[in-house]
Amino acid sequence: MKLLVSVIAAAVVVSTVFPAPRVAAQASLEGMPLKGKVVMVTGSTDGLGREVALRSAALGANVIVHGRNQERGQAVVSEITNGGKGSARFYAADFASLAEVRTLAQTIARDYERLDVLVNNAGIWVKERQVSKDGHELHFAVNYLAGFLLTRALLPKIVASAPSRVVNVSSRSAAPIDFDDVMLERPGRAGLGYGQSKLAQILFTIDLAAELKDKKVTVTALHPATMMDTTLVRQLGVRAISTVDQGATAVMHQITGDVQSGQFYNGQAIDRPSEQANDAATRARLRQLSMQLTGLK
Repeated sequence: MKLLVSVIAAAVVVSTVFPAPRVAAQASLEGMPLKGKVVMVTGSTDGLGREVALRSAALGANVIVHGRNQERGQAVVSEITNGGKGSARFYAADFASLAEVRTLAQTIARDYERLDVLVNNAGIWVKERQVSKDGHELHFAVNYLAGFLLTRALLPKIVASAPSRVVNVSSRSAAPIDFDDVMLERPGRAGLGYGQSKLAQILFTIDLAAELKDKKVTVTALHPATMMDTTLVRQLGVRAISTVDQGATAVMHQITGDVQSGQFYNGQAIDRPSEQANDAATRARLRQLSMQLTGLK
């Protein structure tokens, strides 16, 4: 599937301003050492995900590297292995297919006795409206539904490994979800896909954090940095505003730092999510829709 990168979405990242949140923070957990821990980073064959995988391994973690490209995935594994501090294995899966996400989750559950950290980093920007292999709007499918399904499928491992963490790499470009047209079938709405998929991640974060508040599982979302110097941004021909190093530092803070479950972070500071994220009825509606679309009960 050819993905057309959207320049429009890049501009939205810089301009969004959030109102004050109404959700109380969950209790924070102490920083978590990674030596001997299992850390899964989706979309980790390039850019931000790759750097997070390398840094996690440098702290002694056993890293699950994920992506679509076998060659790039094995290159990350080789770099980690040659570093001599952590270990890594690569797993291929196309997040535009829920069947492949299910298979990935089943394979991880089979191959690992524990999962201490799950970083839902994989994501896309596309210019024109496209659909996934399941017929869902592509941003919603790849950026949100795939991570939702993966997290839900691996939740028993994550809970059993507590204290553990789920980190959702979202964006300050998060925009309200139109439940009357989530799949953006009406003309002229293709440009809304990225923003609503990123807000869906934040709603999921708050919802899951509340569900797991007594399980010692920290669930957070973050905007790591704006327009990092990644391959994606270079292909856009847009000037980078921040670096992968800045973004990776912010994500590593969510993995190892003293953070508050159920919160949205901008870099390393708590930020204010969209008003829609603070509405319990909206979160319940998204949860029901997500369960239906992914076939979960």
